[in-house]
Amino acid sequence: MKSSLNARRRARELREVAEERVDVLVVGLGATGAGAALDAASRGLSVAAIDAHDLAFGTSRWSSKLIHGGLRYLAKGQLDVAYESAVERGILLRRTAPHLVKAHPYVLPLTPGVSRRQTALIMAGYRAGDALRAAARTPRRLLPGPTRLNAARAHTLAPVVNVDGLRGALLSWDGRLLDDARLVVAIARTAAAHGARVLTRCRALRLSDRGADVRDELTGEHFTIRARAVINAAGVWAGTLDPQVKLRPSRGTHLVLSPGTLPGLIAGMHVPIPGESNRFALVLPQRDGRAYVGLTDEPVEGPVPDVPEVPEEDVRALLEVLNGILGTPVTREAVAGVYAGLRPLLAADGRTADLSRKHAVVSDGGVVTVVGGKLTTYRRMAEDAVDRAVSSRKLPAGRCRTRKIPLVGAGPQPSGLPTRLTERYGSEAGAVHELVKAYPEEVGLGITEGELMWSVLHEGALDEGDLLDRRTRIGLVRTDRDRALPATRDVLERTSHA
Repeated sequence: MKSSLNARRRARELREVAEERVDVLVVGLGATGAGAALDAASRGLSVAAIDAHDLAFGTSRWSSKLIHGGLRYLAKGQLDVAYESAVERGILLRRTAPHLVKAHPYVLPLTPGVSRRQTALIMAGYRAGDALRAAARTPRRLLPGPTRLNAARAHTLAPVVNVDGLRGALLSWDGRLLDDARLVVAIARTAAAHGARVLTRCRALRLSDRGADVRDELTGEHFTIRARAVINAAGVWAGTLDPQVKLRPSRGTHLVLSPGTLPGLIAGMHVPIPGESNRFALVLPQRDGRAYVGLTDEPVEGPVPDVPEVPEEDVRALLEVLNGILGTPVTREAVAGVYAGLRPLLAADGRTADLSRKHAVVSDGGVVTVVGGKLTTYRRMAEDAVDRAVSSRKLPAGRCRTRKIPLVGAGPQPSGLPTRLTERYGSEAGAVHELVKAYPEEVGLGITEGELMWSVLHEGALDEGDLLDRRTRIGLVRTDRDRALPATRDVLERTSHA
């Protein structure tokens, strides 16, 4: 398949980019970088896209898995940001990734801590968000409108909520990903299908308007990639490659609750954060029985780590907010895992929670750097960055086409296969199923050796971290990861010469 990424293709294309001059070099293979590679390649430009680590290694895999319509930005008066979010959500739901992005219900329990005035304001916001959905031309059949539920119906969707004084709930809908890293993999593979060279484990040491000095992290070899235009999409690390960019990263922490901790929870939950007018904690039930709880917004000082640490005060703060609405409190022992992402926010005065999520494209005529934004708007961010590169370097390219390019897996969906496979692989589920039948042994969370083999052969996975921490989410819980390691290493050994 033209979209297949694997070690053999990587080795071949590394040799090619070291010898040629490409039109566009993209640095960073999160959602925005992979999106820029797809955008440029689909315009007919030659593209190399590199990352020091793996696809979705940074912030793109640490999100709340929401593809949202920008309701919070609407509440702050950032109508342009909210509308952009609604438009991009609609593109993902309708055209580019309907197999990965689905509508999901969320309840906001009307506990005694939520006043009637606050209830009215929140519902007004939900209705304004629904108006944005209509303006973005997303059909209501894909994204139902908000409504108010009585206490009995609220308890059916969220039986874990304390019923004492419960007046009901507000029900809203938004877009949701089962796995954000899989979206990035689909974008990168679609870029590869359009001819982009997608190269992980390639660290950019220095950037210039003529390319980059690069080190192959697998061999230690140094070489130069020559390019007519360079796009820096390195996220929270963008400032280390472009000194003119000043960022104030903020940490968004999530808890991973053990299966059975929130029994019977069907919908996601929005939980108002005490003392905040328009901020909510999120509770996201998972198909494996786990639940994710987030999201903090705390400034981070000093060097940016590869994998952010989660301080215990974040855990305590999230549990305190969650337990404020539950009938049975969640204990610290129920937290099976934690993760945090760093938002690449442009530096400004004030709290990081108040900084704009609008993205920015910065260029002085040389390197084009794109920062800010959010997962939902990755495609628009990529479009703006490529537009700037094309215009500033006078590259022979047409307009952006990615609004209408379906991502890998977005084709006709096969029937008669396990739902779990179609949700993860879309139109490729049949091919994956053949490998699963040949290698059915489970390694964790219902994932089989056959699926790990698919990730090595077609999704660019090179080591156990790629497989456990990004192609799957087995690695979110340490004990699950440890149990899966032997089988994962067997798969890597078995496919090492493929």
